[in-house]
Amino acid sequence: MNTDSFVQKGAAAKLAIPFAGAAQDFYFLMLPKATMLPVAAAIEPMRIANQVTGTELYRWYIMTEDGAPVKCSNGMTITPDLPLQPLPSDAVGLVCAGVEPLGAAGDTTLHWLRRENRFGRRLGGICTGAFALAKAGLLTNQTFTLHWENQPGFAEAFPDLTPSPNIYEDSGRLLTCGGGNAATDMMLNLIEERHGKKLAVIVADMCLHVRSTGPMAPQKSNYAVAIGSRNQRLLSALQLMQDSIEDPLSIGQLCDQLDISRRQLERLFSRYLNESPMHVYFDMRLSHAYALMNETGMSVTEIALASGFNSATHFSRQFKRKFGASPHFFRKSWA
Repeated sequence: MNTDSFVQKGAAAKLAIPFAGAAQDFYFLMLPKATMLPVAAAIEPMRIANQVTGTELYRWYIMTEDGAPVKCSNGMTITPDLPLQPLPSDAVGLVCAGVEPLGAAGDTTLHWLRRENRFGRRLGGICTGAFALAKAGLLTNQTFTLHWENQPGFAEAFPDLTPSPNIYEDSGRLLTCGGGNAATDMMLNLIEERHGKKLAVIVADMCLHVRSTGPMAPQKSNYAVAIGSRNQRLLSALQLMQDSIEDPLSIGQLCDQLDISRRQLERLFSRYLNESPMHVYFDMRLSHAYALMNETGMSVTEIALASGFNSATHFSRQFKRKFGASPHFFRKSWA
C-alpha cells in the first residue's frame, strides 16, 4: 500500500494533538468468507483519525494466508497487501472471519497465530475470528467475544470456552469484537486510550456513530426491546427458556421457578406474544438447532440432543415442518 494513502485531505478543520510517537500498525488477516462490514468499521476510524489530525497516527494492511485474493461473505473479492508474515513488535494482528468460521483458518494461519503469540504480539479477532484463536489455543483463561449469531456453534465446538455477550473485549494483549459496528466502538476505545477523548469524539462524529456505553454493552437488543414489554415475569420466562435449551423444562417446572401459575404464564404469552409458552420455547430450540446446522459439523443426532430433542426422528420432522427441508437435505443443499 502506498503510504500516502494513510493521510488524506478532508473538509473538517485539522485537530492539533501533541503526539510525536510512531504510527501504530494494524494487520487484518482476511479469512475466506469474512464479513466486510466489521473490517471497514475497524479501518475507517483510523483513516479518519489520520485525516482530521493531518498526521499518520495509524497504518493498516490487509493480509491473506497465501497473499492471494479472498472472497468475502457478500461475494466481493479483496486483494491483500501481503501474505502472512511476522508482525512488527508493536503491531496488532486481527483475524477477520465471517460465515462458516470453524474451518476457515488453515494450518498456516494457526501456526502463524501461535508464533506471533509466543513473540508477545497483540492479537485479536473480528466477528468470528475467535474460532481461529480458539483452534490455535489462544483463548484459554481469556475474556473474549464473537458475533452472537455464531456463539451457539462456538460453544459446541469449544465447550471449555465461554464467550462474553459484550460488543467487544479488550483484555490487554487480546482484542475481540462481535462484528458489525462493534468494530468501530472497539477502535474508538483504542483511539481514546492512545490519543485522548477529544479525538475519539470527533472520529465518532465523522463516522455518524453513536458510541456504546462501553465494552459491557450487549450485542443483542434485550427481550424487553424485542417484544415491546417490560413485564418482568415474561422476560424472566424467556430468559429461563433460553438458558435451558439443551435440557428443556416442562411448563410446570417453568411455573415453579417463576413462582407463577400456569394460567398466569399462558395469559402473559398470549397477551404479549400471541403464542403459547411451549410454542415459543419449541421455536427457540429449533432456531438453536438451525444455528448448529449451519455453524458446526455436528451430526443430526448430536444437534437434536443439543437442542433438547430425545429423538433424531422427531427432531428431523419438526425441523422440516419449520424450515421446509429435512436436516440432511438442508445441510446438503447448503453445501
